[in-house]
Amino acid sequence: MKVAAHAKYIREPASKVRLVLDLVRGLPVDDARAVLAMTPRGAAEPIGKVLDSAIANAEHNHALDAEDLVVAEAFANEGPTLRRFRPRARGRSTRIRKRTSHITIVVSDQDEENV
Repeated sequence: MKVAAHAKYIREPASKVRLVLDLVRGLPVDDARAVLAMTPRGAAEPIGKVLDSAIANAEHNHALDAEDLVVAEAFANEGPTLRRFRPRARGRSTRIRKRTSHITIVVSDQDEENV
């Protein structure tokens, strides 16, 4: 059975979030938690929260054992971009793009993963 968790409007660019998601995709959840704990990137914290949420969803909503779960899918899509302006020389201004992302993590049973 596959169980998902989502986090929307995370203030981190999707390109940087994808670098961390590539580290945990396909790992058992215990190993994925350990990798996220040792990853120095800023996106590791919100990804850890989404992973914990997906594990809790699987345990409480579908009565799955947390020790048997594997990160089946992990992806980040682009969210809306906040546009800000910075003053520049000669009275001009430059746009600053503060990008956001939507994170989705899907966990599943190990036995289903092998099928």
